[in-house]
Amino acid sequence: MKLKILSFSGENFSHDSVISTSMMTQWGEITILDNHAPMIASMSPGVLQVSYSDDNAMKQQENFAIGSWVVEVSLWSVKVMVDMLVDVDKVDKGKAQEAKDRALTMMEEAKQSSDRVDMEKFIEAEDLLHKSIAQLKLYDLRK
Repeated sequence: MKLKILSFSGENFSHDSVISTSMMTQWGEITILDNHAPMIASMSPGVLQVSYSDDNAMKQQENFAIGSWVVEVSLWSVKVMVDMLVDVDKVDKGKAQEAKDRALTMMEEAKQSSDRVDMEKFIEAEDLLHKSIAQLKLYDLRK
């Protein structure tokens, strides 16, 4: 099946010989195989795994940290649109840990106030937290 991943950050991935792809959705982790039932689902930040056949018919795997957005599945293709896409070779553990720590601090500060603006900051910090955790999980998958 064909897979196309597009991100707002400008990073992209596509392949025409995908065996399977696994990702976290709002309802839990799913694995998509060829001839999957058509669907559209919201994704959660996490690790997206792609298994595919290379030019020599050898099975390969790519892993990415992804943010939120949507996946569209048809019988022979998968389209993924995300607000963050980080390749396993480009993940920076130090920056991801700093982002996680910053998000936790921001969330704690936002909890101290009942002001609406602070609640919006809490939600933004929570999103940052989930994205940084996805990158840290991806870093742990490095070979």
